[in-house]
Order: sequence, then C-alpha cells, then structure tokens
Amino acid sequence: MLRPLHRKKAKKSPITDNPLRNPGQSLDALLRNTLDEQVLPLLLAITMCFFGAFCDWYRWFLKIPNHRPDLENVFYAALTSYCIFRIYTICRKTKNIKLARDGEKAVGQYLETLRAKGYCVFHDIIGNNFNIDHVIVGPQGIFTIETKTYSKPAQGKADIYFDGTSISANGYKPDRNPIVQALAQSRWLSEQIQSSAGRTHSVKPVVVFPGWFVTSKAEARSSNVWVLNPKALDKFIDREPVKLEVEEIKLIAYHLSRYIRVNYNPLH
Repeated sequence: MLRPLHRKKAKKSPITDNPLRNPGQSLDALLRNTLDEQVLPLLLAITMCFFGAFCDWYRWFLKIPNHRPDLENVFYAALTSYCIFRIYTICRKTKNIKLARDGEKAVGQYLETLRAKGYCVFHDIIGNNFNIDHVIVGPQGIFTIETKTYSKPAQGKADIYFDGTSISANGYKPDRNPIVQALAQSRWLSEQIQSSAGRTHSVKPVVVFPGWFVTSKAEARSSNVWVLNPKALDKFIDREPVKLEVEEIKLIAYHLSRYIRVNYNPLH
C-alpha cells in the first residue's frame, strides 16, 4: 500500500520587521564588498598566472618541440606584478576604512550608556548617498553625531583645533570639512522628522574625535556645531535645557525607527 505523499509546509522567517542598524554597519559592508569585488578577482588572476607559468615550464621540462615559455612568462610576471600592486593599494585603503569603522563602533557603544538617561540611540542612518553615524533623541533634544577617527602620532601631542567654521588636526585641515558635513546632516534629519512626524524640531549637529584632545577657540562659542571628544558629550548635553517631553521623544523615535526599517538595505 502506497503512503500518501506529504508536501513540506512552506516556512517563513519569524522576523516581521527589518532590524535597526549597528554602529559602523555601512563600513562593514564596504569592507566585505571591497574584498569580494576587488581583492578576490586579483587573487584569482595571480593564481591563474602561477598555474599558467607552471604548465609552461613543465612542458619545457618535458622538452616538447617548438615550445618556449619566455613570452608567456613575461606576460604572467607583468600581470602578477600589477595585481600585487593593486592589492597593496586596496589594503592601504581598507586600513583607513577599518579605522573609521572601529571608531564608529567605539562611539556607538559609548552612546548606548545614554539610554539610562532616557535617550533613544540610533546608528548608521542611511540618506541619499550619505549616512549619519549616530542619532540620539532625548529630553535635551535631538543630536546627530558624526564620528571622525584619525590616526594619532606615535609620540607628541594629538590636538584638534576648532575655530567655529573649520577644524585642524595638529595643523592639518581635512579635505572635507566636517562642520559643513555635520550641518547638512542635521538639516536633512530635521526635514525627515518634519515630513514624517508632522512637527518641526531643531537638530544639534555634533562632531566627535575619539582619542583626540579638542580645543575650541573663543569664536567657536557662536557656532551651531559642537566639536568634542566623545567622552565630553554627556557633560555638554547635561548643560542643555529640557526641550522634549517623554511623548515627543517616543513619537520621534518611532518615526526614526520606521524610516530605518523601511529603508534598510543589507548591502550597505
């Protein structure tokens, strides 16, 4: 007697919503994409060159007539040298990406301690061709936090100077002004909250430099941007007046969570 065939029941994930993002998630994705799309093809090309050279020299060893591996090996050597050079340049680039990622993770873990003070904390909010490293929403308002992780000199001072409009690190000014970047991010987030929650809220832009000593000149007092070591952030926040009630915090946090989940992209 034949048993009736039992069809396997269709299954689905128990997770109904996309997760919120982690600190440095975009940079983690960038590192993976760099490895998969740039480094691995170069390693494959090097492997093929070695295999081709081995086959050519093996045939030469067997003294196959009319076979000279000279030209082929020149090509293999040139291609291998090029691939090694490209891998070297990519590794230097990924070193900076790893440094930036680790900085975002360290700052993100520090910001998590603000939850005890009634703050909601979000990480790696994706915009149009940019991302906001961190956003915190709490009684003292809404803050965007841009993390800049610069390598420090092995010896000597490591000072950040802020004059109200620009930043220099031990006399070096970055190509991309973090102040302009932070102001643009805060405006974008304010517009997003206004369009989704239906209320206008000011957003305070903050730029933090992990591990650096930050000095702000007198002119910086009139700036709309805070430039800080991340460990000083909670002290600056505590000096701010209360701006948001609990219900407002919950409403803004809900709309931010909804935006992140709707625009979640696992490849970024």
